[in-house]
Amino acid sequence: MSALAAADLGAMLELVPVRRAGIALLLAAAGLPVIGVIIVGLDIMPVRFAMMHVALLGIAIGLLTGLDPMLCALAACALSGAGVAPLARTPDGLSGAMGLLMSLAIAAALLVLAVSGVNASGAFALLWGSILSVGTADLVVLGVLAVVVPSLFWWKRRDVALLLYDRELAECSGVPVRLLTTALLVLVAVAVAGAIKLTGALLVDALTLLPALAARRLGRSLRGITLWAVGIGVAVNLVGFLLALWLDWPPGPVLVLTAGAVVLAAHLVPERRNRSWRAPASVPPVSLPSSH
Repeated sequence: MSALAAADLGAMLELVPVRRAGIALLLAAAGLPVIGVIIVGLDIMPVRFAMMHVALLGIAIGLLTGLDPMLCALAACALSGAGVAPLARTPDGLSGAMGLLMSLAIAAALLVLAVSGVNASGAFALLWGSILSVGTADLVVLGVLAVVVPSLFWWKRRDVALLLYDRELAECSGVPVRLLTTALLVLVAVAVAGAIKLTGALLVDALTLLPALAARRLGRSLRGITLWAVGIGVAVNLVGFLLALWLDWPPGPVLVLTAGAVVLAAHLVPERRNRSWRAPASVPPVSLPSSH
């Protein structure tokens, strides 16, 4: 990097919107990669697609009613996540429900925008992100996620490990599977909505799923995978954002490409013999009831 380019980058980092965007990415890196670990561990990939559409519906309702669009998106995603929790007993059952939810949500969003006559440009702009328009409310949401997600994971790490390892084993071990699944799905839904402004609905995987996929290759246990995911998330967000500023490119695509490069590099690392995605080593021994 030339001295002139470094000076230009330093000047940009003095701008308030750029600083807010950087803080938002750091907060996102503390919680959203953990959400990615949960998504992959529970095999609920369709959920994030459905929540993108639900968030668009919430934004449309916010534009219609005059309420904050992002808060409406968060509320819509949280309610949807809680509503589909009973269908999460199997990935197949959840996949069908997510397909229906996606179709209904996008249809309802388009109808609300068309009937109300509201300018839809603001809603659809969030499909590509608007990281430099991050405001105080967005930072609060990301800050809450940065605290709540890791805290819940650490507090319920045994129950989460059992749930990711084997649902039936978790039930037999006294884990409140339904309640925990509902809480995790709500967190996933809210996290997706909270990250939309940073990368856009179409590129939200850069903050959630991709760090988890890279960490899956590098970690030996659920705890190790989670720590790797957070570390990769921090590195990707910082490097990708600075690179986007330096090159004057859109941050969302740069973040995705940076995270994708890390995933590809991680898969060049030889697979560890003892590594397991749902590592039994992370699950405490379970005492089975005596037959006598």
